[in-house]
Amino acid sequence: MDEQALVTRSQQGDLDAFNGLVLAYQGQAYNVALRMLGDSPSAEDATQDAFISAYRNIASFRGGNFRAWLLRIVSNACLDQLRASKRHRTEPLDPLVLDPPGHEEMPEDYTLRQELGEEIRKGLDTLPPDQRLAIVLVDMQGLDYEEAAQVTQSNLGTVKSRIARGRARLRDHLRARPELLPDSIRLDSRRSPLP
Repeated sequence: MDEQALVTRSQQGDLDAFNGLVLAYQGQAYNVALRMLGDSPSAEDATQDAFISAYRNIASFRGGNFRAWLLRIVSNACLDQLRASKRHRTEPLDPLVLDPPGHEEMPEDYTLRQELGEEIRKGLDTLPPDQRLAIVLVDMQGLDYEEAAQVTQSNLGTVKSRIARGRARLRDHLRARPELLPDSIRLDSRRSPLP
């Protein structure tokens, strides 16, 4: 995909070119929305709203990192929904689809992995939206700190601080459930605490 060519054509009103951008980024946009909002219908609405807004405002994109520009629109749509509802998420995230156990993985290891994934999602629910967004962008979507700063329209130090605080809260959340942690990082009386 030649992203710049698609952006240029989209700015000239080419809907097919914009659809190419949608196809390239819809999965990532939806995943950010799902992690922020916690349920599929809300995430679908926020993603759709974000793409409509992006299409309407593509002419204002002045170059640079298109993914960061788009994910900023997605994150703003999510924050708007959270503010409008004035609620914390009460519905759990859809179950994380993990690969079924392979020949080398024992069924109990697979089950523990599933339970740990659910507990991580619950831990994300406890984070303030700014920390949750920073964690989702960097740790789950793989953006670097600079891109996350662009998406959140924050300075680099603020993003690093939000990630550090969010990770610490998630770590504390998981420490309360040591039975779900792999043996290699589980706390016991002979070992030091989690990093």
